[in-house]
Amino acid sequence: MSDPADRVPLDSLTVLSLPEPWLLEEVAAEAPDFRCVLWDLVGEPQGCARDEVDIAVAPYDSNRWRKDPSVLRDVSLLQLQSTGYDGVPELLGEGTALAAAGWVHAAGTAEIALGLIIAAQRELDRGVRQQAEGVYRTYHSRAVADSRVTVVGVGEIGGAVASRLRPFEVQLTRVASSARDDAAGHVHGTDELGEILPRTDILVLALPLTASTAGLVDRELLSRLPDDALVVNVGRGPVVDTAALTSEVCAGRLRCALDVVDPEPLPGEHPLMGAAGSIVLPHVGGSNASYRPRMRRLVLEQLERLRQGRSPQFLVQPGRLMM
Repeated sequence: MSDPADRVPLDSLTVLSLPEPWLLEEVAAEAPDFRCVLWDLVGEPQGCARDEVDIAVAPYDSNRWRKDPSVLRDVSLLQLQSTGYDGVPELLGEGTALAAAGWVHAAGTAEIALGLIIAAQRELDRGVRQQAEGVYRTYHSRAVADSRVTVVGVGEIGGAVASRLRPFEVQLTRVASSARDDAAGHVHGTDELGEILPRTDILVLALPLTASTAGLVDRELLSRLPDDALVVNVGRGPVVDTAALTSEVCAGRLRCALDVVDPEPLPGEHPLMGAAGSIVLPHVGGSNASYRPRMRRLVLEQLERLRQGRSPQFLVQPGRLMM
């Protein structure tokens, strides 16, 4: 815990570093009361010294700064451009406040989840392969409608997935770390998964990676899924025991459609890359045209909250911030 004497008032955060020129240009134009500088957290900022930066936005496409997180020792708040933050609090220590990107990637990742489900259930890959071979032949497939879908994770991404699934006329079950009720109905706890999975045709994982979620979907839980069930992961790869999933898919008992895997990148010779019933995407959930305007909007909303003396959204740890 930081010394009370070192606590930082929110309205004293006035110097903001941004890692990409496009983001610097767009934010600076809308926030003239903040001093905005370019800094990718490697080397020196352009326009000020490192120890002058109060708020730093981390790069989206590079983790080079993680090799030397000491460059952030004087930064009061680090804003990530990713929803996941696994490993970052440990790198920063308790003194630096950390905020995740929250809803920035929720829509894009939910689109990938729905796309994977539709592609797997309706065998779109089969149609694409036939087209490449010059073959026009009809076939019968599974459906999304009337499927029993379990979504594990009710955060920004899990919520976006669930809301997009409802119009598809599925039987939807939501699961989170603990059971509760919210505006959308009942949420089951993960301790109920053993009872829920035998009644699940499509399992969607939209979980962050934490000590409690790492390896959550293990061999025993996978064994409870019915034959031909589909496992969709758009959260974090290590939530699933890859070896156990690979065994089930290669045996033909389960299918998978993954945007995240463990390890990443998945080696080209890995069995899941060529197995029947397996779709593997290269972690593209957040890589789409909606990302930039949404990231700009989040940064500007965070700055407005700081002006008002309010805590930043999606705060993972408060660091030295005085709230």
